[in-house]
Amino acid sequence: MFVRIVKMGFYEDKVDDFLANFNTVKQDIRNFDGNRFLELYQDKTNPTVFFTYSYWETEEHLEAYRKSKLFCDTWAVTKPLFNTKPEAWSVNKLISLP
Repeated sequence: MFVRIVKMGFYEDKVDDFLANFNTVKQDIRNFDGNRFLELYQDKTNPTVFFTYSYWETEEHLEAYRKSKLFCDTWAVTKPLFNTKPEAWSVNKLISLP
């Protein structure tokens, strides 16, 4: 299992559009095969910056999601809302203290 972190910046007047769409698709993303966890964070000092934090079983599961209709449809709505290029990292969790 690994963690996927995506940083996204939105135009100020598009934040509500992003949140509305995310709320529509969040359960579908979370229930996608191979996804084990999904959270959305908003930056405390810049409310136009968001991060998704998700756990994926394998790289193949993430790639299947990225090629899915769900992702393509979600991306088609989200991409025009960006004010900067999104950044993404796939990382291994080394330590977790519940």
